[in-house]
Amino acid sequence: MKYLNKLRKYAELAVKTGVNVQPGQMLVITTTTDCKDFARLVVEEAYKAQAGYVFVRWSDDPITKITYEHADVNVLKVVPDWIKNQYQYFMDQGACALNIYAPTPGLLASVDPSKIQEVQIEMQKALKSYREYMMGNKAQWSLVSVPTEAWATKVFPEVSVEEAVEKLWDAILAAVRIEDDNDPVAEWKEHNERLSTYNKKLNEYNFERLIFKNSLGTDLNVELVKGHHWAGGSEKAQNGVIFNPNLPTEENFTMPKKTGVNGTVVATKPLNYQGRLIEDFTLTFKDGEVVSYTATKEEGALKNLLSVDEGSRYLGEVALISYHSPISLSNVLFYNTLFDENASCHLALGRAYPMNIQGGNDMSEEELAAAGVNLSMEHVDFMFGSEDMSILGVLANGQKVVVFDQGNFVI
Repeated sequence: MKYLNKLRKYAELAVKTGVNVQPGQMLVITTTTDCKDFARLVVEEAYKAQAGYVFVRWSDDPITKITYEHADVNVLKVVPDWIKNQYQYFMDQGACALNIYAPTPGLLASVDPSKIQEVQIEMQKALKSYREYMMGNKAQWSLVSVPTEAWATKVFPEVSVEEAVEKLWDAILAAVRIEDDNDPVAEWKEHNERLSTYNKKLNEYNFERLIFKNSLGTDLNVELVKGHHWAGGSEKAQNGVIFNPNLPTEENFTMPKKTGVNGTVVATKPLNYQGRLIEDFTLTFKDGEVVSYTATKEEGALKNLLSVDEGSRYLGEVALISYHSPISLSNVLFYNTLFDENASCHLALGRAYPMNIQGGNDMSEEELAAAGVNLSMEHVDFMFGSEDMSILGVLANGQKVVVFDQGNFVI
C-alpha cells in the first residue's frame, strides 16, 4: 500500500491524539467500505493502545443511494429498537467514538430531498441521547477523513482517478501534519498549545459581541452568550481524558447567543449537505433567526437544512481561523467541511456545544435554553471567512478591539 508509513502514522494519530482511547476502553468506529484499508490500520493501532474492544459500524455509499431511491420512506423512517439499544450499549460502556469520514459530494443529488430530510430527522430523534453524549463530551470522540475515488475526482477533476486520489492523500496528510520523518503526535501537542494561547486571550477579553465585515457583503453582528468559553484544539472529556475532536483543526470557537445574531453573512465555500452541494449562498439574520436566504445552486437543500427544526434557523457556533493558515494557503477546495471549515472562519447552524458556556456540561436542557443556548437536532458548519475579513470585538463597556485585520488574527 502506497504511503503505508504515513498511513500508519495517521492511524496512530487518530487513536492517540484524536480519540486517545484508554486501556480497556471500548472504541466505536463509524466508516464506509471505501475506507476499509485505513480502518484496518486504525483497529490495529487501537489494540496496540490497549483498547478493550473495537467495534466497526460499516456503511456503503452506493447502497445508501440505492436504498434511498427504492425503499419506501415510511420504512426508512422507522428506527428499530436494536439500533437504539446498540447506541445505548455504547454509552453504557463509556465508549469513545471515531468517525472515518469520506463524503461523496453530490451522491444523493438525484434523490428527493424531502425523503432524505424525513429519514434523517427520525434518526436524529431516535438517537438524541447519543448525540448529547458526544456533544456534551461525556467521552472522547474524533473525526478524520481519507480519500475515495468519487471525492478525489471532485476535488481534482483535471487529472486521472489514480492521480486525483494521490493528490488528495497528499493534501490530507499535509493538513494533519504527517511527513515521512516527523512525529505527528508531538507536532500536534505543540499545535494544540498554540491554539490554547488564542483561547486564553479571547477568554480574557470576554467580548460581549463580534462584528464581522468584508467586501463580499458580510456585515454580521454576533452577540456571545454570557459566560461563553472559547475552545479549540484539544479538549477534556468528562471522564478526564484529553482528546482532539477534529483532525485537522485550526479553529478557536465559542457560542453565540441564540437570539443575538443580526445582519447578513455570505458563504465563501460550497456546503455539502444531504449529498447535495449548496453554492454561493447568503443568509440574513434578525434576532438570531434566518429570515431570508438565497443560493445559486441547491437552494432546496439549504431550505431543508433551515427546516430541520426550530433551532436549525439559529446559530450554535462561531469559529475564528486566520486566512493565512495551512489549509487555506493550500488553495485546495476539499468539498468536505472537516477540511474547508479549517481554511476559513465559519458559523454553524443548529445545536451549540454545551462546553462553550461555563458549567454547560452540567446543565439540564432547560437550563441551557434559559441561558440562550441553541438545542437543535442539527449542527452544520459553513464557511464565510475571506482574505479581507475584519472582526471587531466589543467589550461590555462598549470599547472595540480589533481581533482580525485583513483576514488574520492581530490580538
